Amino acid sequence: MSALLSLIGWSFLPGLATSWVQTIYYGITIRAGDAKPQPGSPRHTEHRRRIRILVVTLYLAYTIYEADYEVQRESSFFQDLGAPLSATEREIKSRFRRLAALHHPDKAGSNSGDDAAVDSAAYFIHLKLASDTLQDAAKRFAYERFGENILSWESCSSIKDYVLRGVMYNMLPHYSVAVTTMYMLGFFGYMDFGKFYRWLILFALCLFEVHTVMRPDFPAVLNALNAVLTTVTSHPPYAPFQLLALLRKLVVTVYIALSQIGPLLVTSSKPKKIAARDDEQSLRESLARLESLSKNLGTDADRVMDMEVAPFKGDKAATSNLQGKMREWLIQNTIRADPMVKDAVGTSLQRRRIDAPAGAKGTR
Repeated sequence: MSALLSLIGWSFLPGLATSWVQTIYYGITIRAGDAKPQPGSPRHTEHRRRIRILVVTLYLAYTIYEADYEVQRESSFFQDLGAPLSATEREIKSRFRRLAALHHPDKAGSNSGDDAAVDSAAYFIHLKLASDTLQDAAKRFAYERFGENILSWESCSSIKDYVLRGVMYNMLPHYSVAVTTMYMLGFFGYMDFGKFYRWLILFALCLFEVHTVMRPDFPAVLNALNAVLTTVTSHPPYAPFQLLALLRKLVVTVYIALSQIGPLLVTSSKPKKIAARDDEQSLRESLARLESLSKNLGTDADRVMDMEVAPFKGDKAATSNLQGKMREWLIQNTIRADPMVKDAVGTSLQRRRIDAPAGAKGTR
């Protein structure tokens, strides 16, 4: 619940952080006296979009680190005893005996009021509790899946009791609150982007958690993750309840990414699509105007032609004479426009001027 509330509250922070970072960015990259991009301009908007993506991404990376740090800070009985997740009952008992010899209250001093003695006694009790829990098959099964919450489930004695109690009082309230919160936010218009994927992620997490708490062994995903962590890094392996706690926090991180980064990534590809769509629409409008103009010109040409030939309508002799004149004019213009005819005429004129006296004009 607190994670979802932080999601709602943090939705208003990126704008302030982006403005602050953008101001610093312009102060570093733009020399004094040069004009800065004005708010609302395409350049300013593009810079703001990129800086916002960077700010949100850095925050999400920090939340992932913080979630893992919180999980590791709370530790586990296995880490406290220094035993692997696959440790047998004998190995756990042996580890406790070694640690008890080192951290027994008598080792801290005879004065029971001393702070060191009090701390040592509390730590010894914690180790004893861890050893007793992991040596009991039912409690160990429940602890690996639900964590230290099972220590307060006094009425449970079998694996079935622990699983039912964990599902009813741990998983069901969590997912009920998550579903209600998501529905209410969607009802009021928040987190509309990626709504389908939010529900899909929540359903997948719930299904994985049910699968984890009801299987007799660890999920294959957890075994593969622990193998990579212990081989590549010094990170301790995750117990199932630690992985589930981490995934719950990561889901909130993914929700923030969908609501903050998702729309920005989608809008980054929209300008190109919008520009192409605008160009196509502009071309269509230009073609439509050209077609309309050609039709108007054709209509005007027909009207002018009708006006020109109007005096000859009904007069067959005049019409025949006009057709002959037009035919003769077309023939003459066609002949004159022919390149070979022009060349022949030019050659003839040149020959006529060869023998002309100086200062003569015209042709012989």
